Amino acid sequence: MGFLAAPLLRRPLRRLKPFNRLQIILQHLNMSKTVDSSPEVLLEKKGCAGVITLNRPKTLNACTLSMIRLIYPQLKKWEQDPDTFLIIIKGAGDKAFCAGGDIRAVTEAGRSGNRLTEDFFREEYILNNAIGTCQKPYVALIDGITMGGGVGLSVHGQFRVATEKTVFAMPETAIGLFPDVGGGYFLPRLSGKLGYFLALTGFRLKGRDVHKAGVATHFIEAEKMAAVEKDLLELKSPSRENVAGILDSYHKKCKLDQEKEFILGEHMDKINSLFSANSMEEIIQKLSKDGSPFALKQLERGHDFYEGVRAVLIDKDQSPKWKPATLEEVTDEFLDSCFKSLGSNDLELQ
Repeated sequence: MGFLAAPLLRRPLRRLKPFNRLQIILQHLNMSKTVDSSPEVLLEKKGCAGVITLNRPKTLNACTLSMIRLIYPQLKKWEQDPDTFLIIIKGAGDKAFCAGGDIRAVTEAGRSGNRLTEDFFREEYILNNAIGTCQKPYVALIDGITMGGGVGLSVHGQFRVATEKTVFAMPETAIGLFPDVGGGYFLPRLSGKLGYFLALTGFRLKGRDVHKAGVATHFIEAEKMAAVEKDLLELKSPSRENVAGILDSYHKKCKLDQEKEFILGEHMDKINSLFSANSMEEIIQKLSKDGSPFALKQLERGHDFYEGVRAVLIDKDQSPKWKPATLEEVTDEFLDSCFKSLGSNDLELQ
C-alpha cells in the first residue's frame, strides 16, 4: 500500500498513539517492499536438479529481458556442473507456465528508440537455442497458459509435461509477428500440416490435445505435478532414461480425457490439404474455394508488430491498421527487405 494509502488511513491513525502509527506505516512499507522486491525468476539447486521458477504470476509469468539474462548463464553453468543431472523449469502460481514475452515493454521501448527491442529478441533466441542444445535432460512443466515466448522456453527441451490446465498457442500472427522463438523449426515437424495451421491461425490447444498434437511429450493431472517434481529431484545421478521412466510412469497412469477425440481430428484431412501450398496467397485461395464453415473461419484471422500489439494489448480495440493493408500489397521487394543481412548484427547461434 505504501504512501498511496495515507489518505485512507489518516482518520483512524489520529486515534492511535504516535508509536502505533509509526508501526502501522512501517508495516505497510515493508509489505510494499516485499512485493516489489520479489525476484522475477528463482534459480535453485534442489537434489539432483537445477530448478528454474518463472516468478511473475500476476503477469502470467511473462518473460522479461532481465529474466532471460538470469536464466541463460545459470543454464550454461548447470550444464557444465557434474553434480547437476537435469534441469526443471516451471511457472509460479496456478494459471500459467509462461504466457509469452513481455512484448508490451518491448513495443514501448521500440517506439521510443530504446535498444531493448533488439536486445530482447536477440537474447531470447540465444536462450531458446541453449535450451535446444542443452546436454542435460531439460524438463518443462507446462501447467497452465503456455504461449509465444513460453513455448520457446519449453518446446525445445527434451521433455514437456502438459496437464488438463495447459493452453498452448502461437498467437504471434495476431500482433503482426511471425511465429518466433524457434517456431519455424518445431512447427513444421508436427504431424502433417498441423504446424502450419497453428502458426497461421493462432489456434489454441488445451489439455491432452497438447500431447496428442505432439507439442507435449507427456500428459498428467495438474494435481500430480508436485509429486512428479519430487520424484525427479530424488533421483540419484539420473540418466535421460531414468527421467523418462518417471515421466512415462505418470503418463501411463493418467486416464483423464484419455478417450477424448483430438479436437482437430475431424479436420486434419482438410488442414493437410488446405495448408499444403507454396505461398500464403495459395492457402487463402484454397480456403476461399473450399467454402466449408471450417475453411471460412480460418479466413477471419487478421504486419506491423507495434500496431498489432497496440490493437491487441494496449488500446485493445482489436482493429489493427496493417501496413500494407492487404496481402496483395505485400511485394517481393518488401519480403526481401525483411530477410536482408544485418551485417555485423546478424545473430549467430552455436
